[in-house]
Amino acid sequence: MEDLPPSLLHEILSRLGDSEDLSRCRVASKTLNSIAREIRSVNLQCSYVRYAKSRSPLTRSSITPFKEIFIKLISELEIVESVSMGVEKPLRFVAYDDMEDEEADLYLSDVNFSKEWLPKVCGGLKSISISDFWVQSCWRRSDVLSLISSHCLNLLELDVKNAWLSVDGLNPMLKLTSLTLEFIRLDDENLNKINESFPSLQDLNLIGVGGLKEPRIHLMHLKTCQWTVSNAPNSLAITAPNLVKLKLKCVKPNLLVIETPLLFDLHLSLETAGNFKVKELHDLRKLHLESTDLRNLLDTFPLGKTVRNLTVVSTRWEMPVGVTKSTFELLLYVFPNVVSLTLTPGAWSEFESYPGQGGLESRLQMNGLKVITAYLTVNDIEMTISTIFSILENCTKLSDIELLIHRDVVSNVTSNLISRCIAHCSRVRWKWGMWKEGTKDAWISDGI
Repeated sequence: MEDLPPSLLHEILSRLGDSEDLSRCRVASKTLNSIAREIRSVNLQCSYVRYAKSRSPLTRSSITPFKEIFIKLISELEIVESVSMGVEKPLRFVAYDDMEDEEADLYLSDVNFSKEWLPKVCGGLKSISISDFWVQSCWRRSDVLSLISSHCLNLLELDVKNAWLSVDGLNPMLKLTSLTLEFIRLDDENLNKINESFPSLQDLNLIGVGGLKEPRIHLMHLKTCQWTVSNAPNSLAITAPNLVKLKLKCVKPNLLVIETPLLFDLHLSLETAGNFKVKELHDLRKLHLESTDLRNLLDTFPLGKTVRNLTVVSTRWEMPVGVTKSTFELLLYVFPNVVSLTLTPGAWSEFESYPGQGGLESRLQMNGLKVITAYLTVNDIEMTISTIFSILENCTKLSDIELLIHRDVVSNVTSNLISRCIAHCSRVRWKWGMWKEGTKDAWISDGI
């Protein structure tokens, strides 16, 4: 291997996913050891096996502490541009009862530990990722954000998971463009400090960030955002004039405000919103709606004339009372120019069980629909077939129908459904598949 060109050896070592593998290569030869010093990234993850050995009386003395290994690895590199350290997924499920109260060997957002390595490599750092050990970090409040903002002036990407963070002393990071906070306890009533300190953010991911009462995102350069709200704040607000992609999951905010005029792709999941305010989205093309109260959400959603690709998820529904339009018609009334429509099991079941008084009537609003994908449970084959035929009669521009049948439906019912649909209408391209909760969809035909 030492006969290979140095540039190729450098490329090979750069592609090693684990820095411990890099360490093993370094002791293999002088050439590899020399080239390894030029690698500009550290990626070290504590496995469950290492954790278990460090706790066992039989092997504890032979296990080098994780933090000690990390410090050694990073000190041997000339320039460091990327740092990634954390615990592997199985360690996230370790019970509190398995831990001793004062242990902090895997408390990776510890500011004292960070002071040992961060100031030495901060000049070239462009990316930092810390995935902490929750049972050690959840009750220790960390000032690591302040330390990072003071030293890493050229940082572009920051990712922190499973920690209790403070924003006290947080300085503006003008070059940071990507921020991910996942399963974070953040003791602030809103996100004002984040908005002020990261004005150049283009990509923001907030996954399960707790402790926020009235959070508001107000970032002028933000382009993509994923926000999963674990608690039930009084209000949520997003003001981002350049945002093009948003994935928002929340529970029952009293007020939800979305001011994103350039939004192109929206994935919205919520139970209900007491007051839902969305300014007209002139560029919205792709929309995923998920709700336990789909009809009320549709009633408050601005008319989506620009939406072309629509996916609808109804997670809980009740038989409507006193309404004349089916869910299907209501969708096509709110989104009259939709071309591709996906109905997940709950949404299809609602439409199938209650197609509306007098059947489908809004024919003019359905002329643009070309592709339908539906997830079927087939509790009553005659009702399912009647619903499919009704759609075919009213949506004259349909060219593709993709139907996924639940795997628990008996084979003769599935075969009967397929043969009758194909015989009824040959003008469309039929595609058949199977689905089941917790499994990957499987297509059994590529169009007939």
